[in-house]
Amino acid sequence: MTEIRAGVVVGPDHRISGIAPAAVPPGEHEAIITVPPPPMRRLAGEAFEVDALPTHDMGPWPEGLSLRREDIYDEDARLFYQV
Repeated sequence: MTEIRAGVVVGPDHRISGIAPAAVPPGEHEAIITVPPPPMRRLAGEAFEVDALPTHDMGPWPEGLSLRREDIYDEDARLFYQV
């Protein structure tokens, strides 16, 4: 017996379509479909600790800094605030 592999497409109506390689003679044949198992989900190794994240002290905020949308963007919603 010869093993021949060919890709097939299974539609939503469960019909199979594809093109057999040239080595497959015309006629009726038996086919075996191998469905791989779904990928395994990886479990988290350790609990996530927020306090373990790196921090950077950039000093105090500038005096009078406003982060309101109206103070950052102009009428056309373009950024115009510069430090």
